[in-house]
Amino acid sequence: MTPDEALRRIAFLLEWRGASPYRVRAFHTAADAVRDLPPGPVDAAQAVHIRGVGPVTAEVISQASTGAVPRYLARLEAEAEPEARAGWDLAAASTGDCHLHSDWSDGGSPIEEMAEAARALGHRWAVLTDHSPRLTIAHGLSPDRLRSQLEAVAAVNARMGPDFRLLTGIECDILDDGSLDQDADLLDRLDIVVASVHSKLRSEPEPMTARLLAAVRNPRVDVLGHCTGRIVTGRGRPQSRFDAPAVFAACAEAGTAVEINCRPERRDPPDDLLVQAAAAGCRFAVDTDAHAPEQLHWQSTGYARAARVGLGADRLITTWSLARLLGAGRSRQ
Repeated sequence: MTPDEALRRIAFLLEWRGASPYRVRAFHTAADAVRDLPPGPVDAAQAVHIRGVGPVTAEVISQASTGAVPRYLARLEAEAEPEARAGWDLAAASTGDCHLHSDWSDGGSPIEEMAEAARALGHRWAVLTDHSPRLTIAHGLSPDRLRSQLEAVAAVNARMGPDFRLLTGIECDILDDGSLDQDADLLDRLDIVVASVHSKLRSEPEPMTARLLAAVRNPRVDVLGHCTGRIVTGRGRPQSRFDAPAVFAACAEAGTAVEINCRPERRDPPDDLLVQAAAAGCRFAVDTDAHAPEQLHWQSTGYARAARVGLGADRLITTWSLARLLGAGRSRQ
């Protein structure tokens, strides 16, 4: 076990226990910082000077670098319920990620770098979901820019080889009336459409419910993204209010997956709504919403949450084969 693997495993187990998002993210940050360390022992006193590494993570790095199981990890594993293994197995079974961004909108890396990072994780596919035009602050894609991006994705796939495919997609704004912020003919050309609310998040429950119901019932929508829009770190942002049973029932009926957003600052949906969505029979997409290659590693913590509410691989479209994923999307059109 390398130091970065030990740190990711700890982040997963902390998420399983419901630890604060700050603690979970600290271990992912440290893992990012040391993933390129050369093999061999690392002294904790030296590791603590690496940017993104603190005293606790430095001890983990030092112990893992010698080939030992870090004491912190051993304690978490000893205290974890047997079901925690199910979450780790789900993460290992992941085939893809339905939500990632590139520097075409508000991501920080080129399309090909994001695709290469997903393939390096063992994914067989990933969906490029840059923002739609209305989100100007995120440099959302106009129809013409989206058409150009389709050509760019085709060029990336031509270079990637047969073991991985970057799928075309979008994170499409759900407008005030529940319609979608992109030309219908372009949405029809995409492999996967993630629909999310980014505006008027504090609307009254009745209009927000109507807005979400219209979107999830739209046959062009495959995934409902970060359904409450909440932020749980920093200054934070309260979750949107809506009739969750009605929205999740509509998702289950339409076959629209509910996203389990893995960003530490989101953890969306909250645990109580995740339980409701599971009970409603929804499918789920365990998505990183990654804006940089290293953020693709966050996916394992979403699988911890999925396992904690008893979800199996059949309900998680991010464990599906490419053929099954695309077949399910076509069957809803």
